[in-house]
Amino acid sequence: MSQFANYTPGAYAKEHIRITPTTLADGRDFFYLDDDPEYVSGAKTRELNDPRELAYRFSNQLNAAGEEVPYAAPEMRRDPLTGDWIPMATARMNRPITAGPGATATGNPLAARKPGDPYQDGEVPDTDYNVVVFENRFPSMVKVPGRSEAVEYIDGNPLWERKLAAGRCEVICFDPNETGLPADLPVTRLRTVVEAWAFRTAEISKMDGIEQIFPFENHGQEIGVSLAHPHGQVYCYPFIAPKMETELKHTEAYFEKTGGNLLKDIMNAEIEAGERIVMRNHSWIAYVPAAARWPLEVHVAPVRDVLTLDELDDQERWDLAQMYSTLLKRGNAFFDKGDGLGMDLPYIAAWHQAPIHDARREHYRLNLQFFSFRRAANKIKYLAGSESGMAAWISDTTPELIAQRFHELGAIDIAD
Repeated sequence: MSQFANYTPGAYAKEHIRITPTTLADGRDFFYLDDDPEYVSGAKTRELNDPRELAYRFSNQLNAAGEEVPYAAPEMRRDPLTGDWIPMATARMNRPITAGPGATATGNPLAARKPGDPYQDGEVPDTDYNVVVFENRFPSMVKVPGRSEAVEYIDGNPLWERKLAAGRCEVICFDPNETGLPADLPVTRLRTVVEAWAFRTAEISKMDGIEQIFPFENHGQEIGVSLAHPHGQVYCYPFIAPKMETELKHTEAYFEKTGGNLLKDIMNAEIEAGERIVMRNHSWIAYVPAAARWPLEVHVAPVRDVLTLDELDDQERWDLAQMYSTLLKRGNAFFDKGDGLGMDLPYIAAWHQAPIHDARREHYRLNLQFFSFRRAANKIKYLAGSESGMAAWISDTTPELIAQRFHELGAIDIAD
């Protein structure tokens, strides 16, 4: 029986992945996911004690005047013009930034512990790891014990609702290699990352107040990544995020009109058309959507009807790890700088999965939306007036040209 309340490992994970929970010094949840056979078997064990002397995460804090004040919990305010909730987390201004021209700190909080190193504020207690997951030290959203989550009104005006941003934010470190690229990880390690997505989706979906679980990966300095270490995140919203809300409105309207599943019919239409399919294996289809916004955009969908990552079976998880690895490698080769070596592509990989409680979830379908705003080896697609001001997208290419470039990089059918 699984030691976790809601996550049940499949046959592969039972034999080849060991999940070990612990608690960091300030009270945050932390999990090792090991695929090294010595740790899976129990012959070796991970360090569970965080040696840092950290105050409890929700302790009172000192303000600029040196006065003790309650923990500055993230709040969110509703935009009355759009209905969107906007989380606001001032503590994130203090998070360490170690990558890019705006770097403000040395050291790497996502690295394994280095005994004797001057920097000893890392989040991982052990001197090595395979994959780890932990609650973000500087969260955009967090549930604070004992704090009311009731709606209040700014200036007493009902136009402006606000309440605590009582969600959850987690970090997933894909590998201990600080300078490595996700594209270079072995498929077996990416299989462990897939298991981490499924594990956290299963466990968090039963937590009180969470409405949507969003695993994602930001990669590359141009994207704005503050830590270069290969990692992703899981945002757990106490609301339905605006993009998901738009998709749910359209999938529900499509079901009411046709009785069909819009995401499944889109996938099948792309398969029938054929031209924009860029990869496929036994369990997954990858295609450039017919109305792609980004200069490089690929959607990845399971062949079987699946709502969330934790519903994937063993074969689907393996096939996903293999397809994700191939997608990252071909993404890095997409733009040619003239030397035939490609580049480290800046990208966002965004998992869209069915919301937890919304009744419209049954007419949704799991999908990955992978995109980059790089439009040439030396050019970036900037979101200027039309995109940022009106959310009216202007594409600099066509989906067919994007797909054609992927076809030049390798076979559509990749090994199962």
